[in-house]
Amino acid sequence: MTGGPLDTDGEERVALIDGSGAVIGSAPRSVMRRDNLRHIVVAVLVRDSGGRVYVHRRTDTKDVFPGMHDCFAAGCLQTGEEPLAAAAREVAEELGVVGVPLRPWSQVRYDDAATRHVCHAFAVTWDGPVSHQPAEVAWGAWMTPEELRARLADPDWPFVPDGRALVERWFAEGCP
Repeated sequence: MTGGPLDTDGEERVALIDGSGAVIGSAPRSVMRRDNLRHIVVAVLVRDSGGRVYVHRRTDTKDVFPGMHDCFAAGCLQTGEEPLAAAAREVAEELGVVGVPLRPWSQVRYDDAATRHVCHAFAVTWDGPVSHQPAEVAWGAWMTPEELRARLADPDWPFVPDGRALVERWFAEGCP
């Protein structure tokens, strides 16, 4: 993650929220992860004009869900950021997708033992090249929604749990 507010030690500061979703402060990313503090994330589903979804595997060094697959370019809302700007930053950082309009499509609360957040989800259509950020993305490929469903049904194919919940919502909504 780059580009956002940093604390005095140079660590990213993440916006924290209460149970209603209101921003109540901030904390260094490491503290948010350690204490599983509720925060805001953004997630961008990238599709090409043929309807395929870009799926990637996270690097083994990620601070949450390392080495798992995902179909969202996603990350934490930094202190002072708005969700749309954060989403544009994340999809540009992780996949090199720039200069195209992001469409908001859902806002979802998610809680598990590793993360608690409200996710602002966006979608984008992209037919250009995909460029991975080496620190965050280890592999990626285009898949049809049917191929993605089949992969999600495979218990030996690890997929981030919050991304799974979000993509299952997307499937249930008819893949808008």
